[in-house]
Amino acid sequence: MTFDVEAAAERLKGVVKSTPLELHDQLSETYGAEIFLKREDLQKVRSYKIRGAYNKISQLSDKEKHAGVICASAGNHAQGFAFSCALLTVQGTIVMPVTTPKQKVKQVTMFGREWVEIILHGDHFDEAQTYAQELCSKNNTTFIHPFNDREIMEGQATVGLEIVDQLTDAPEVLVLPVGGGGLIAGVSTYVKNLFPNCLIVGVEPHEAPSMSKALEAGKVIQLHEVDPFVDGAAVQKVGELPFSICKNTIDHMVTVESGDICATILELYNRDAIVVEPAGAMTITALKQIKPLIKGKRVVCLLSGSNNDITRMEEMKERAMLYQGLLHYFIIDFPQRAGALKEFVNDALTPKIEIVYFQYAKRTNRESGPVVIGVELPVAEEFAGLIHRFKSLDYRYQYLNDNELLFSTLIG
Repeated sequence: MTFDVEAAAERLKGVVKSTPLELHDQLSETYGAEIFLKREDLQKVRSYKIRGAYNKISQLSDKEKHAGVICASAGNHAQGFAFSCALLTVQGTIVMPVTTPKQKVKQVTMFGREWVEIILHGDHFDEAQTYAQELCSKNNTTFIHPFNDREIMEGQATVGLEIVDQLTDAPEVLVLPVGGGGLIAGVSTYVKNLFPNCLIVGVEPHEAPSMSKALEAGKVIQLHEVDPFVDGAAVQKVGELPFSICKNTIDHMVTVESGDICATILELYNRDAIVVEPAGAMTITALKQIKPLIKGKRVVCLLSGSNNDITRMEEMKERAMLYQGLLHYFIIDFPQRAGALKEFVNDALTPKIEIVYFQYAKRTNRESGPVVIGVELPVAEEFAGLIHRFKSLDYRYQYLNDNELLFSTLIG
């Protein structure tokens, strides 16, 4: 499949920003490479998705535009779609999963104004897409797929054109996020045509490895379930068209865990004042896994979006600390007598261990009762000593971090 990326770029002039390509000194020093960040988080709709959506809708016939358009999206495609509908004065319908962060729903409404209608349906993208396609057939509108479409991929490929234009030398490694595969298919095709030796690394959530599984199987497969936390990349099945390209252009696939992604989000915010959503942080999160591949090379990481809901930050902090081994929860059989808590704090903990969660209800006619407790450690290595003290002091306990059902029931 070929793309006319230059024509797409011309079509997008005045619609999208040519986003900065920034050398990141700290990351470059850490990984012994030249690490550049392609800042699509600074795009008008805070993600690259506007590129494909506008490129597709702008090429529809007058008859198709008059009949209207519809899409399914977890958020970013919806914003690009809505922005395009408003610019082109085309009536659009957007089906979004019920789990979509409220901030993204509000943003879509703002960008689309009176030109879009939002319908919330399904728990994840694939359910929303099925419903959108049903409405498309019923109402005879044009379905604007977020990734399984030639013009969509062609629009996303303009990211690659900008990267090549902005670098003074040839790119040696591109690290790109993967959801349905439209971005990496478009960008890798364009860049590989110019620089066949450029290494293409795809990154997707550990909890939604649809491209990794497809490449392993040699065909597109549907995952039974995905964790919707990384909502911009949580798809059960990659597109057939992107896969037909990616099987020949992707050199390495990496999966990253949500807790690790959250740690990256917090670090970018605290260190660089950069706000990214979970899918937007995947490429930087993956660098530690591919360090041997990138050492001494010119590397571009795409920050794909910044549509993050501030209300999720506490959850992200908790996920990051759980992943880093700093936050631990227990049920402890606690003596029901005066001074028991003081003894526990003095004997089982250390001055640098902080109690962050404590739930206890006194039971009558019982010598002991269960306490749910969460502790924050200064370093992960303190955990072994904590467990040793629990055992030596004969505290009966159950560790909750590894028990997903109990954890979600008791901690939430």
